[in-house]
Amino acid sequence: MDTKVFLERDIERAAAILRGGGLVGIPTETVYGLGADGLNPVAVRAIFQAKGRPQDNPLILHIPEASWLERYCEDVPDTACRLAERFWPGPLTMVLKCKRRTPEELETLWGGPVCSYTHFGPRVIPDVVTAGLDTVGMRCPAHPLCREIIRLAGVPVAAPSGNTSGKPSPTTARHMLEDMAGKIDAILDGGPCCVGVESTIIDLTCTPPRLLRPGGITLEQLKGVLGEVAVDPAITRLMGEGEQPRAPGMKYRHYAPRAPVTVVKGAPERGAAYIREHLSHTRWDGVICFEEYVPLFMGGDETRPVFSLGPAGDKGEHARRLFDALRAMDNTDVKRVWAQCPDEGGIGLAVANRLNKAAGFHIIEI
Repeated sequence: MDTKVFLERDIERAAAILRGGGLVGIPTETVYGLGADGLNPVAVRAIFQAKGRPQDNPLILHIPEASWLERYCEDVPDTACRLAERFWPGPLTMVLKCKRRTPEELETLWGGPVCSYTHFGPRVIPDVVTAGLDTVGMRCPAHPLCREIIRLAGVPVAAPSGNTSGKPSPTTARHMLEDMAGKIDAILDGGPCCVGVESTIIDLTCTPPRLLRPGGITLEQLKGVLGEVAVDPAITRLMGEGEQPRAPGMKYRHYAPRAPVTVVKGAPERGAAYIREHLSHTRWDGVICFEEYVPLFMGGDETRPVFSLGPAGDKGEHARRLFDALRAMDNTDVKRVWAQCPDEGGIGLAVANRLNKAAGFHIIEI
């Protein structure tokens, strides 16, 4: 398959591919997504094949405006309306109850009358999207090209991150092409992503609402609207065997370069000193660190790869640079990666979560 790279002028062609059951890389403000018609089970299964993604990992549906929620969700709580008013379009995914088809809708689909019990039967969203759950993650992205392609396609778009499963997520069309060339129909180039980590996922089907994945909308911002917010344990640990993920990114090792990663948490200066002390004296160790400490690892005759996350106090920059740095390590021959980690305030929680998952929760706290 010849994977085409489209520009904004080609957006109608990209939308036609989605309508026809094909796969298109789409830009969002968080990361690039691998999009398919979210109502077409065959098209959605092709996402899993292209990514090598486990089938029990649910997908997020992307819509162009909040009014689309009523088409695919039921029992939508007031909290969803408040969050949508405050944060949509934006990097927030809300987990809601899937809408079920009415007998009248089923009669139209099946061409004849059906028993009334079917009102409690098939859901509007295919099980392949929800991993068999009765809930679905819904998001209205902030990137204007993303919303426009969804409008033109006329369907909700299922779109996990556009990387090979387990690898760092793509924040540019070039990153996505590295993983998906020859596997998908096209990528719509919308420039680099401005957030850099995936959307926040909040489950609104439970009380109190539960944070399933930290992202571009912070825990503090959510609490400002919702009050109490529970934090799912999977944010800070690996899920165990038999646990079913309720949202993407909860269960499996993600975001990882080929070389194993060790995360060092603590005061930046002490973390940098610890890494420096434990580095091997060869080029086989790579370092991801805050800008202030780059010279510490690049002095003398050392040629090891060192990538900056930006200034220690700029967590927004850490989020934007994180996946670029992890991907850059794959263009080297390092055997081990050391990474500094911000504290978990604000978007630092999302950065720490992605680093911890990249490291398989191999964390050193100092």
